[in-house]
Amino acid sequence: MIAIKTQDLTQDFSQVADRVIKGEKILISQPQNENLVLITEKEYKNLEQMRESRSDLARIKARESIKKLQQQANESGAEKMTMEEINAEIMEYRNEKNS
Repeated sequence: MIAIKTQDLTQDFSQVADRVIKGEKILISQPQNENLVLITEKEYKNLEQMRESRSDLARIKARESIKKLQQQANESGAEKMTMEEINAEIMEYRNEKNS
């Protein structure tokens, strides 16, 4: 990855664009380190797909965790507890933890 200044980008945009199309990533340096990276649309779409895949995976893992918790609650009888009983258990746990 090469770094260029905004001024260089505006003066030599076609050359910079050619380099990006050939696969090079360009860091556009700006004041206060608010830099930008110039990539192709294809690379951007690939990054978005990876981000979405990670989000999907996180949702799947969350669902699996919830199913495990539901199973544990069923096995322990916790699903029959009232909210007051659950809150009392939580408070007791916190008190024990802080002691």
